[in-house]
Amino acid sequence: MDKRKILKRVFRYSLMICFISFLALYMSQRTGYVEYENSKQVALTEKQIKKFEADVAAGKKIDMEQYLKTNEKNYQNVISRLGLKISKTAGGSVKTIVESGFKVLSKLGE
Repeated sequence: MDKRKILKRVFRYSLMICFISFLALYMSQRTGYVEYENSKQVALTEKQIKKFEADVAAGKKIDMEQYLKTNEKNYQNVISRLGLKISKTAGGSVKTIVESGFKVLSKLGE
């Protein structure tokens, strides 16, 4: 293929990706997804503030970590932990191989 066709194809795909990204962001804005997620966070914060004020009024011992908790669920299980361990090991191995490859190339360049 000549260079002009390749550039034309790359430009076309880049333009399509930009357009699809624009549509996705536009639709999320129009449907109010971002506002909904923010309102859920505000509701949680207001709930925690009321709980904090009630505990202060009752004279209970205050631990800030108790009020700053988020209700994030931990979905890890044995298989996901194993996958993460394999991924970290593979990543470390690739990093070592690439670094040693560059060391060899730098010695060849001297």
